[in-house]
Amino acid sequence: MPYSVILHIAGETAILGEVEELPKPADNILVVSNPRQRDGKDLHYINNNVVKVIWPIAKVNFIEVLQDAEDEKIIGFVRE
Repeated sequence: MPYSVILHIAGETAILGEVEELPKPADNILVVSNPRQRDGKDLHYINNNVVKVIWPIAKVNFIEVLQDAEDEKIIGFVRE
């Protein structure tokens, strides 16, 4: 199950993308699919036809993991 994440890279704007699995403590790289700006626009320093980017973990300040829309449907307010 891919995770939607927001990457905060040192010296760059935040990047929205998907990762297959969250990084482990021993990982050195992070593979991000469909990288884009938060508003969905292309990143100016990546070609338009790129579908995956590999970033070194050392450049990542922190990662935000976004909630899936499917999770919201499964867990919700139930009234009996």
